[in-house]
Amino acid sequence: MNTSTLEAVKDVIIETLGIEDRGRIEAASTPLFGNIPELDSFAVLSLAAALEQRFRFTIDDSDFTGEVFETVGSLARFVDSNLSH
Repeated sequence: MNTSTLEAVKDVIIETLGIEDRGRIEAASTPLFGNIPELDSFAVLSLAAALEQRFRFTIDDSDFTGEVFETVGSLARFVDSNLSH
């Protein structure tokens, strides 16, 4: 995965969820669901919209899976794959 994409995805997560301690999502392997209390079902929609706006792509409903939001790294890989289209 692209390091700059990973850092940008972290920024979007922090800004969208209002996380004050950046260290909570420092590594690509950091789990999202179950690890970040701010990430509920409504927050997932807000996060998806923020990613679409920041990276200028549209998330297809069929791509909107739990695996995409499993870790910070899986989310960054998803963004990378959409940027290459």
